[in-house]
Amino acid sequence: MNRLRCANVCVLVLFALVATAAAGNFLVYFGTYTNALSRGIYVARLDADTGKLFTPELAVATPSPCFLAVSPNGKFLYAANSIPSFAGEKGGAVSAFAIDRASGKLNLLNQTASGGTGPCHVSVDATGKVLLVADYGSGSVKSIPLNADGGFGDGGSVFQLHGGSVNASRQSGPHAHFITTDPSNHFVLACDLGTDKVMLYKLADGKLTPNDPPFATVPPGSGARHLAFSRDGRFVHIINEMACTITTFAWDADSGKLELVETVSALPPDVAVQNTFTAAEILTSGNFVYATVRGHDSVSVFAVDEKSGRLTLVQNISAGGKVPRGLGIDPTGRWLITANQKSDNAVEFGIDAATGKLSSTGQELKIGSPVDVKFVK
Repeated sequence: MNRLRCANVCVLVLFALVATAAAGNFLVYFGTYTNALSRGIYVARLDADTGKLFTPELAVATPSPCFLAVSPNGKFLYAANSIPSFAGEKGGAVSAFAIDRASGKLNLLNQTASGGTGPCHVSVDATGKVLLVADYGSGSVKSIPLNADGGFGDGGSVFQLHGGSVNASRQSGPHAHFITTDPSNHFVLACDLGTDKVMLYKLADGKLTPNDPPFATVPPGSGARHLAFSRDGRFVHIINEMACTITTFAWDADSGKLELVETVSALPPDVAVQNTFTAAEILTSGNFVYATVRGHDSVSVFAVDEKSGRLTLVQNISAGGKVPRGLGIDPTGRWLITANQKSDNAVEFGIDAATGKLSSTGQELKIGSPVDVKFVK
């Protein structure tokens, strides 16, 4: 009788584990600043059908993995480690991990220098063969070849940016804040908060070379931070940290040229920008743009005119916490998660496919100092 009871219990437990695995359609990774409440990168599971989030666990202990990137094949994850020194030298690091799909745990492959100080953003090119890094402190950008096993290879290129802009306290020098390829994977765009420029490069054989034209500019004192391409790749939307605005450019995929369309506030029309407000993240999903503003602690939703690229505000909603530094939108486009750094929580919203508007699902994850959100199928 005892053996039969034990067998039945084991079968029930197995069914429960299978059901949980089936429900957790996507892995959700959270980059953080490590402190008393955070030890590294955390992982949760998302049931994409219902929006249910499962309790997060530590995926790997690693120092201040503030921003993450996932390889196109979903096998590897990369992190920008915002640390003061690496391997005995001044400067930050980047880490490469293999993803254990069953457990969500991350296994370290190798690490290398980020190319400067204060690495704050990483991305992977469409081939999965190049990692791109932006170093905020030094104002530099770097390309790093990736091996077939996901680890860092040799070679690549580093570019030190130069100049400043009109805000003496924030823009006395360059501050690279974001770097990514265009949809064709032929060009690389890098936001420089310190110079109010979007730097433009060509990408070939894992190396960057300056484009002609070499950059485009946002309004002086804006502080270009992050960017997102429209769903058809014809427009680029840049969120400006200091001005709390979004500048839209038309993108010429043949020449790598940006042509100014407009600049609009990232806040509702009845809200004036305050010194405590700083815009942070921008993402696109479908025909909508999502942007966060810290201090105001909100997410703004914009509809995009597909012909002109111009934005129309359709909603501004509380981020569900303090200092929403990052955002993540799941691969189905149905769920959005805010990473609220100063309230140590991540909050989920449902996305209305027709209007783009957000509605809280009531789900909240407790994570120390979350900064970035990435999904893996």
